[in-house]
Amino acid sequence: MAIQEKLYTVDDVWDLSHRPENQNQYFYLIDGELYWDMPPGGEHGDLASELIFRLKSFAEGQDLGKFTVETGYYPPNDRHTVLGPDVAFISKARAPKPFPKKFVPAMPDLAIEIKSPTDSLQEVRRKAAVYLANGTALVWIVLPAEKGVDVCRASAVSGLNIEFIGRDGNLSGEGVLPGFKLELKLLFPDS
Repeated sequence: MAIQEKLYTVDDVWDLSHRPENQNQYFYLIDGELYWDMPPGGEHGDLASELIFRLKSFAEGQDLGKFTVETGYYPPNDRHTVLGPDVAFISKARAPKPFPKKFVPAMPDLAIEIKSPTDSLQEVRRKAAVYLANGTALVWIVLPAEKGVDVCRASAVSGLNIEFIGRDGNLSGEGVLPGFKLELKLLFPDS
């Protein structure tokens, strides 16, 4: 849901998100337009924890970079965009040093968004396009209702190249996390 009173900045989002009255709200910003979400539900949290577990287990002992959950990232030259992917990875080479206490002034190499029942697919794909236009190499949109993942990459022709991988397929870390594979059956077991 958009909230628009003025052109917002990264600093405004940080301040808003730390006010006591906004304790259970998540804010993000695209081109100065402020949006908010409620905290995610149980299925969402379970999927995020499974993904971070699998990614960190793969990377253990390799010193590849930082893995984060619900952390704000913004393009270093754009103070009017900040997104908080559900799960993200930023390589050691691209991660700011020291790693910031506030929002990260870089976009992650891999951004993972989990579509909540209140999200429209159009909204989540818009975020994917913003990530990719600002330096993210790979975006996974986890679609619980479809038991699959939209793998998004930048495309010179259409701006967003989307490949759907269903429950019987595998996710790949591609060039971002070479060698990482995840069977989607592990995310979407038989119920």
